[in-house]
Amino acid sequence: MSKGTIGRLMDRGYGFIKAEQGEDLFFHSNSLEGVEFNSLSEGQEVEFEKSQGRDGRPAAVKVRLAEIQVETQVDDSGDDKDSDDAGDSGVDSGNGDS
Repeated sequence: MSKGTIGRLMDRGYGFIKAEQGEDLFFHSNSLEGVEFNSLSEGQEVEFEKSQGRDGRPAAVKVRLAEIQVETQVDDSGDDKDSDDAGDSGVDSGNGDS
């Protein structure tokens, strides 16, 4: 599948996708999969298959929202500030209070 972004949406149920290769592709709301036309917004990333429209020009079909991989940030630096620093408050435990 190719990738691109929604470049322009028209009120009549169609729009244009800016493909990663740089060309603008027409798409119709009937070509959407898993998303409603009214929920789209310009700039959203989409995946699609390239085809030809009725007029012979390039068009996007099987258009769906791109799967964005959400990366979970894991702190594996070994710098566990919350737990290690709590015991190092600067108090000298050997001050002879016993």
